Amino acid sequence: MTGADSGAGRAAGAHERVRRSYDAVAAEYRARIGDELAGKPLDRALLGALVEEAGAGAVIADLGCGPGHIAGWLAGRQRRVVGVDLSPAMVAIGSDRHPEAEFREGDLLRLPARDGEFGAAVALYSLIHLAPDELSPALAEIRRVLRPGAPLLVAFHIGTEVRNLTEWWGHPVDVDFHYLEPTAVTGALREAGFRIEAELERAPYPHEAATRRAYLLARRED
Repeated sequence: MTGADSGAGRAAGAHERVRRSYDAVAAEYRARIGDELAGKPLDRALLGALVEEAGAGAVIADLGCGPGHIAGWLAGRQRRVVGVDLSPAMVAIGSDRHPEAEFREGDLLRLPARDGEFGAAVALYSLIHLAPDELSPALAEIRRVLRPGAPLLVAFHIGTEVRNLTEWWGHPVDVDFHYLEPTAVTGALREAGFRIEAELERAPYPHEAATRRAYLLARRED
């Protein structure tokens, strides 16, 4: 086996572990997290800004959509929305709970979308499941499915650590959470062909895990 084959195999195995882990907690995740935007005023404001930036008629992608709560919120603003998630259980829940949006099963490294299909995208806490060497390829893939000038909103936990969960809400799992430094993500975005338009950080809300969070609003260059 060549080094490239070995690396691809490790990546596939890691993604399969993420898929199985989210399948295992999908129903509990929906019950606990599905209404979280009601308690996140800053997130709602940033998503609202993205809707305005996208403009009428734009299709918005929710990448790493989980149970579809953000896709549903966006669709409620009279926008066409496509949610994409690695977990088929999450896709099934999203399709059932939010029929006003479309849902597709897919990987951030191989998005199930045409070149330039979307007029905007959000990736909230989905980049955190990528290995460090997958960040740039994933952002390049996101750029591929965005039309020129389209905005992208990403969010992630700030830091340099990797946390592995083997138990989540009483379910056995095996999933890594990669905390990210904002400078690393802004650099990868620029390298992938995005212009950074806004950066901000916030402390956690009382009901959230105790991590600082970063938000980056970027735009695909022509």
